[in-house]
Amino acid sequence: MNDTLGLLEEARQVAIDLGYEVREELLGDLPGGLCLVGGVRTLLVNLEQAPAQRLSVLVAALAEDPRVATEPKSRLLAARLAAVRSDPR
Repeated sequence: MNDTLGLLEEARQVAIDLGYEVREELLGDLPGGLCLVGGVRTLLVNLEQAPAQRLSVLVAALAEDPRVATEPKSRLLAARLAAVRSDPR
């Protein structure tokens, strides 16, 4: 659990460093994800979800951004991003 919470905070900070607005809100059944709000890249994170699910939403969005490769990050977060990029789904 501590790894998850630490990775969640790290992923959130990487997103902010890349220029995303990260909004943590109560979204009901919606998982959240990347969207544009007034032309601003925004990551919506559902506070009603478990930390592992919130981390998955952030990692999935970051994995699609090629700029994340140049951002400093832990080996653990880099491995999560690589796993999402290599997933054939």
